[in-house]
Amino acid sequence: MAIEAWYMEENDEDQRLPHHRNPKELVSLSKLAEVGVLYWHLNPKDYENDEELKKIRKSRGYNYMDLLDLCPEKMPNYEEKLKNFYTEHIHADEEIRYCLEGSGYFDVRDKDDRWIRIWIKEGDMIVLPAGIYHRFTLDTCNYVKLMRLFVGEPVWTAYNRPQEDHPARKEYIKSLTEKVDMAVEAH
Repeated sequence: MAIEAWYMEENDEDQRLPHHRNPKELVSLSKLAEVGVLYWHLNPKDYENDEELKKIRKSRGYNYMDLLDLCPEKMPNYEEKLKNFYTEHIHADEEIRYCLEGSGYFDVRDKDDRWIRIWIKEGDMIVLPAGIYHRFTLDTCNYVKLMRLFVGEPVWTAYNRPQEDHPARKEYIKSLTEKVDMAVEAH
C-alpha cells in the first residue's frame, strides 16, 4: 500500500487533524520524489530481520539506528517536544524515519512553498532530503513508534525557518532547480 499525501488547508485548527483542502488535492509518490522525498513500505513486524531494510541501510550508509516512542505517557515534556517538532525547520542531513507502530504526519514544503501533508503509518519509511522545510506532528491517535536512522553519529540539530543561507538549504534549492533525477521506490 502506498503512502497517503495531500496538499494541506492551512488554518488554526488542531494540528493533529488531516487538514484536507476542499476538494481534496492528493499528492502522488512521483510528486513527492520531485521534492526529494523517498518512500518504501516495509514489514515493521520483523524489522530486526528485514532483508530489504538491511539492503536500504547498507546502500544508503545508514549505520546508526534508534527507536522513539512518541506519546504523552512515554515522552517527558511531551507537549513541548511536539511543539518543537511542529516548528518549521531544516536539517543539514537527511531525516530518515520508519514507522513501526501508530501514525503521524510529516509536512513538507513543495517547490511553490505549499504544505504537503504525508501521513505515515505502520510500515512506511520516508527520507526527507537535507535542506527541505518540514515539520512533524502526531495524528489524533497520539502515538507513534519510529525508527530513526542516520549516516554516522546522530545529529538532531534543527534550524528553524528562515534558513535560506544555510548550506544544506542552498544545496537543496540547487537540486530542485537543476531537476536532479531522484529515484522513488514504491512498493
